[in-house]
Order: sequence, then structure tokens, then C-alpha cells
Amino acid sequence: MKITFIFPCVGKRKGVRYPQSWLMEPLAIAQLSALTPATWERDFYDDRLETIPRDLSPDLVAINVETYTARRAYQIARRYRDKGVPVVMGGFHPTLAPDEAVQHADAIVVGEAEGVWQNLLADLAAGKLKQRYAGDRPALGGLRPDRSIYAGKPYLELSLVETGRGCLFGCEFCSIAGFFHSSYSARPIEDVVEEVKTLRNKTVFFVDDNFCVDRDRTRRLLEALIPLRIRWMGQVSIRTAQDEDLLILMRKSGCAGVLIGFESLDPALLAAMRKTMNPDTEEECENAVKRFYKHGIGIYATFVFGYDTDTKRSFQRTLDFAIRNRFFFTAFNHLVPFPGTPLYTRLKMERRLIDDPWWLSDSFRFGDLAFEPTQMSAREMARLCFEYRQRFYCASSILRRAMNFHTNFRSAFMAGLYLSQNFAARNDVDNRQGLPLGIPGEDR
Repeated sequence: MKITFIFPCVGKRKGVRYPQSWLMEPLAIAQLSALTPATWERDFYDDRLETIPRDLSPDLVAINVETYTARRAYQIARRYRDKGVPVVMGGFHPTLAPDEAVQHADAIVVGEAEGVWQNLLADLAAGKLKQRYAGDRPALGGLRPDRSIYAGKPYLELSLVETGRGCLFGCEFCSIAGFFHSSYSARPIEDVVEEVKTLRNKTVFFVDDNFCVDRDRTRRLLEALIPLRIRWMGQVSIRTAQDEDLLILMRKSGCAGVLIGFESLDPALLAAMRKTMNPDTEEECENAVKRFYKHGIGIYATFVFGYDTDTKRSFQRTLDFAIRNRFFFTAFNHLVPFPGTPLYTRLKMERRLIDDPWWLSDSFRFGDLAFEPTQMSAREMARLCFEYRQRFYCASSILRRAMNFHTNFRSAFMAGLYLSQNFAARNDVDNRQGLPLGIPGEDR
């Protein structure tokens, strides 16, 4: 039996390079390959990097689907289903929009694949493939991604590693909360350490949605990582800054930076989005930033715009805050109503969604708003997000933020990384804006 794994792109424009910052290893595909019995022949195509051959005739095509890649995934699936090749889809989008996804696949996996993947393959071999497969939350012991499938593909020089899944918070806009039902499960520390030891590239991004959910476990993991001499980044809550001992361990274990969802500087908006773990004032936020910098830990700050009291002034206030605090990166994101989230349900009830389902719309482009905000038009909100991304990554901002000698210019290596990545991000801002979902003309 032969299986072909496919990772779809968001979309493509002729003559425009695919955004470099999106070219990370697709960890979910490597994990799925590892779950596949050795008796299966397998190959893998990354739609972001290469052309998928049209003459493939495997026994199964498996596609990992996110909401932004759903339209492209359906285009690819139709190509093989028309030839009689069965297609299975899994990932966030089929889990959160199963009734839609099952119309475009022979089978879907709802939730995590561990515990059901081998059953699905056995059913296929027996000619008894079901439409839906879903299991209980699996134990994560013994997992080891099959990174051999990445061979020959020019991904970013960054190894993605998972130490745990899920998040205990329940932010209104977050699809992660919907996928994992605001729960968390962790891999055994020894499994994580053994995996890190095998990595060719010792610059690691821990993909956990919140790396410090269980602080006692995180401390044990960090202590085990210290001898491995890696450089790592991960996503944490701003609450992490309250724990000085944890920050010390993070730095000792090689932490170079963290991604923090600030989301808004307005406490009323934080309450509206159910982001109750964040500080209420700018001063508290800046004190937290200083504690990270004290330990040489840089910050990628994310903000989201589109809630009912966001105005143009909200953008300028956020830009001033981001430059003043000399963040390594900052994301000026607009609010996205992903299916299966409380935000999507609320906006649908309020009849504010535009061209629903927006992710399948011919006219939707990356950077567009999928709903009508209250303080301005959807077009104006989208324009402001794009404008302020450009302003944050303009040359004067890059040079001003370089003067963070705690992190961004801490060493010659960090200085080179900071400058190269910020100028690359400047190009990616333009490359992403207006990208179509799917490839025009391939729906039929």
C-alpha cells in the first residue's frame, strides 16, 4: 500500500514568491508519517515549495488542512477523487468544520490522529473506510516525528518540537481552545529530551500553544535541556514574567525569545476577548517586558484589531508601545472568525460575517476582514492593519529597535539575525497581502 502526504499552500500568485516566514517544517505531517506502519510506502509533497504531480496514483492521499488552506486543500482533493483515489483530511479545519470538510474527502479525522490513524489505514486496506474517525485525547508518550520526509525541501533553519498540546485558557477568537476544548496534555520529558538530542538543527521552536502551562513540569524540562546547549523560542503567557526563577531557567536552557499574545492595551477589550490572564495597564505590561529583557529574552509581540471599540488611535498607540519597547517582531493582526470558535458564532448571530464561509470565497484575499467592525469599514480596518505592519518594519523602526542591547543586539550573532529577519519580514508583509485563497481557476 502507498500513501501520499500533502501539505497545501494558502494560495499563489504568478510571479510572487511565497512568504518565507511561512516555510517552516510541517510538523503534523511528520507526526502522521511516524504513525504510519512501516509496511506502507510513502511520499510527501509540499504545495508551498513544489508542484504536486497530477499522475500520482497512491492508495490514499492524506491532506493536513487549516482554515486558510481549506480552499486549496479541496482543489487538490478533487483532482485525486476524480481519479478514484481516496482522500483523507485532518487538522484544525476538518475538526472545527467537519460537516463541510467531509463533503470534500472520503474520510476525515476529527481531533488528534493518535489512536485512530492505524484503524483508518486498516479499514482502508479492508475496503471498509468510514467517513469520520474520532477518538479520545491520546497519551503522548513514545511520539517521534518522522523528519526523513523533509529531505531535500528548503525549509527555514528551525526545528519544530512539540512538548505538549492545548491551552487551559478560552480566548473568544482562539481555534486552539475549540480544538482541544481548553485542555492540555504533555509529552514525557524524557521523550522530548531524546528527540532534541537527535535534531540536526539545534535552533528550536517549541510549538506548544503555551509552553509554561504547568510550571513545575516546565522547570524539570528546562533543567533537562540545559546540557543540550540549544537555542530555542516558544509561546508563553505574559504571566511567565512573574516567575523570576523560571525566567532564569529559561535563559540557562537557551531561550532566545518568546512569542507573547498582548492582543490589546485596552483592558475592556481584553475582557471582551476573554484574555483575562493579561495585565490591565500599559505600565504592568512594560514591567513584564523589562523582566524578560533582564534575562536576555527577546519578544515577538502579537496584537489583534477589530473589536468594537478599536479605532485608528488604537493602532497608533500600539505602534508607539511596540517601538518604545523595542520588540524583535510585532504582529498587527486583524480579528479572524475561525469556524468553531465563540467569535465566529457570535458574529454569525449578529449577521456581521461577510460572504460566509469566507474561507471559500472567490473574492477573499489574505489581509481582508471577514466581518464588519463597528468603528470603521472592513476595508478601512484591513488597510490600517497593513499600513501599521509596514510602519513597524520600516527602516527607521528597525534601526530604532536595534538599540535593544539586552536582546536584539546582544551579540554579533543576534544583531545579524535581528537585521536579516526584520528586513525579510518587511518583504513578507507585502508578499502576504492580497494573496488569494487557493489557486484561481483550479476549483474545477
